[in-house]
Amino acid sequence: MERSSMLEHFAEELRLARAGAGMSQGALAEALSYSAALVAKVETGERRPSLDFARRSDTVFGGDGRFERIQRRISRETVVPWFRDWPGIEAEATALRSFEPLCVPGLLQTEGYARALLSSGGLFASDEVEQQVMTRLDRQGVLTRNRPPLLTAVIDEHVLRRRIGDTEVMGEQLRYLVKVGSTLPRARIQVVPLSVGAYPGINGPFVIATPPHGEDVVYQEGQLHGQVVDRAEHVRQMVEVWESIRGEALSQQQSLDLIAEVAETWT
Repeated sequence: MERSSMLEHFAEELRLARAGAGMSQGALAEALSYSAALVAKVETGERRPSLDFARRSDTVFGGDGRFERIQRRISRETVVPWFRDWPGIEAEATALRSFEPLCVPGLLQTEGYARALLSSGGLFASDEVEQQVMTRLDRQGVLTRNRPPLLTAVIDEHVLRRRIGDTEVMGEQLRYLVKVGSTLPRARIQVVPLSVGAYPGINGPFVIATPPHGEDVVYQEGQLHGQVVDRAEHVRQMVEVWESIRGEALSQQQSLDLIAEVAETWT
């Protein structure tokens, strides 16, 4: 596909420019204010550069806009959403806007809830379930790190009433949501009540991540894997969907009161 050739073109130009300037990947990363790991992935074509990354590269190398032109051609060619390392994006994000109509978002799941969810359907062997549970719990460290992202999680009321595991698991999960929403200053949890009826969120879950540099990206989860989309037009549309969903949600305090109320029905 041509998309791959343009991506390779960007990677090659970056490697050549860096070599010509006698810079290490670490030195380039520092000059760009990006991580060395990201620079390495861009140079091997594993990670698609953002427009911000391209512009910074032009500034560092005096490229007469060359990197930005290549990046824009990659963007125009990206018809199929680009697959990237979502856990890495999530871990670096300064803000996460999450909507989930079906189950509790992964960053807010208790161990019992995660295990019950992953065990359902028999898709994974027991050792695979445990590995997935531990990976999911490890990801949650992002919420309690120094300078955590601003997390706004909107869930559908159905999530509170859909039984995952037994009643004890559900009660514990909902009480945990109340605790997180009440004690973590940078975590907001809101609920779209059943009374709303049809609204844009019915189409499925997604997360909008704001990276430390560059433009927002959208993560949309599928049955077997998720996809990260960073086409500007798509991101803009998803931000509009997000605003619409948020407009239907109860306030933070009303939401926590509802979650606590429903938690009582699971005891």
